[in-house]
Amino acid sequence: MSFLSDHKKPYLIAEIAQAHDGSLGILHSYIDAVAKTGVQAIKFQMHIAEAESSAAEPFRIKFSYEDDTRFDYWKRMGFTLDQWKGIKSHCDEAGLDFICSPFSNLAVSWLEEIGVKAYKIGSGEVNNLLMLQKIVETRKPVILSSGMSDFSELDATVAFLKSKNADYSILQCTTAYPTKPSQYGLNVMAELRDRYQVAIGYSDHSAQVSTGIAAVALGAEILEFHVVFHRDLFGPDAKASLTLEETAELVTSVNMVYESLQHPINKNDNSEYDGLKAIFEKSIAVNKDLREGHILSINDLEGKKPKAMGISASEFQSVIGKRLNKSLNQWDFLQFEDIV
Repeated sequence: MSFLSDHKKPYLIAEIAQAHDGSLGILHSYIDAVAKTGVQAIKFQMHIAEAESSAAEPFRIKFSYEDDTRFDYWKRMGFTLDQWKGIKSHCDEAGLDFICSPFSNLAVSWLEEIGVKAYKIGSGEVNNLLMLQKIVETRKPVILSSGMSDFSELDATVAFLKSKNADYSILQCTTAYPTKPSQYGLNVMAELRDRYQVAIGYSDHSAQVSTGIAAVALGAEILEFHVVFHRDLFGPDAKASLTLEETAELVTSVNMVYESLQHPINKNDNSEYDGLKAIFEKSIAVNKDLREGHILSINDLEGKKPKAMGISASEFQSVIGKRLNKSLNQWDFLQFEDIV
């Protein structure tokens, strides 16, 4: 993706989603907090209730104490266009890329007016070609989440994006909150890369730092994860989120893993360890006083540091059954000229 070329390290996206619970002040607090963690981007969801939903939409989980319907909840999660412009300006000031998931064509229009960096397509919107058509016309990068889609559905959407010459990437995602280890599907990233030949990544709902580390180790170029001030806070995604402290830990860890992947070790060349090998490897010594003519057995031998004081401990089999042609004191190193 074009914006990924600016980042040598994994592109890390902290997802706020509904963690703000409809409070503009809390949302702005998240921007300041996320900016301290070291991620490159912060991601929001733009919900314009009237454009994306209706009173007929059921709750995925009936979690809300104050919203009678899912439609009511989306209304409470929404902000005005001017408020969104203020959010974008705050992200710019904080040095964070502003990324957003739209859920309606109207949201796309707003995001273009605001100036979004890239569009994240939620798992439930992969088949919404109506909205994707509007998005690809913007020529902005598209990050596609694969959580609810099988390969046949992804094939159709990818074919659509390719036909429009869209700049897109795909994230492996499991739509479960929180995701259990048996549901991670880390293997799918390689399948996505091989099948579509695009940048791939992982969208995480496990609330575990280790999952993101594993994803980057397996080649994720983009890593998205939910963040929350505390997992006991109200909201549908809180239990599937990382805390801000865990987010900072994740940033450090994945960048270290990425750096290690850029420096593969040649196991056929260990010349840099020659000095250490001379210290730590061992030579053969006798473990007791032995008289001339004694026939050596393994019970007479010990390996002692350093290397090159005589016969290498790795060659012990060559001295078993040999006769001493001189007497040796306990702990003397054994030389080839001492045996016949």
